Amino acid sequence: MKIYSVYDPAFKPYGRVVEGMEDVIAQILPVLAESPLPDGVGYVPEYAPLQELPAAEAVSLHLYGGMPVQLGWCNGHNTKLNCLEYHRDSEFNLGTEDFVLLFAKQSEIQDGVLDTSKVKAFWVPAGIMVECYATTLHYAPCHADGAKGFKVLIALPKGTNTAKPDIHVKCWEDRLMTARNKWLLAHPETSEAKNGAYVGLTGENIDIAGDL
Repeated sequence: MKIYSVYDPAFKPYGRVVEGMEDVIAQILPVLAESPLPDGVGYVPEYAPLQELPAAEAVSLHLYGGMPVQLGWCNGHNTKLNCLEYHRDSEFNLGTEDFVLLFAKQSEIQDGVLDTSKVKAFWVPAGIMVECYATTLHYAPCHADGAKGFKVLIALPKGTNTAKPDIHVKCWEDRLMTARNKWLLAHPETSEAKNGAYVGLTGENIDIAGDL
């Protein structure tokens, strides 16, 4: 699978490289570096050492227009797609090491299903912050170096990816909801699918291990 750079024009429909936030990035990286590194993949929606930084207010003001935000992390080792999710808002990512994001577009979902042949891979250099647009389907990062794994900031509106609201299904999209502000399509081979997540990916469960 071809892995594009986030500086390649191919990235433009999915997100952007954030500029002008170097002081914020400099605050976040050393704290993120001290967060845990699981053997698999771990996720914490809100991480107190990050949330307590002055950088958290800067993210709120400059990236979310003053909305309440949460700074968490997704860390570990991974080379597979497994699922794709989306939110109603952009997500901001920043890694202590190079990492890879697997993306598709919400508009490419057809009749409740997305073919994984639509997925593209993007290489994000260490220390570079990227915005993933709200209409960009994404999931856990992939490591660029298995020996180092990945430690990636996950900045989102406060409350995202916390407990799923207690709702009755009224429309097709409600079937995709697995947490607050989180709609997910799972590949049938995954533990998420076996645990009841909506199976909405068809085709290969992409693994970039051979492409790194």
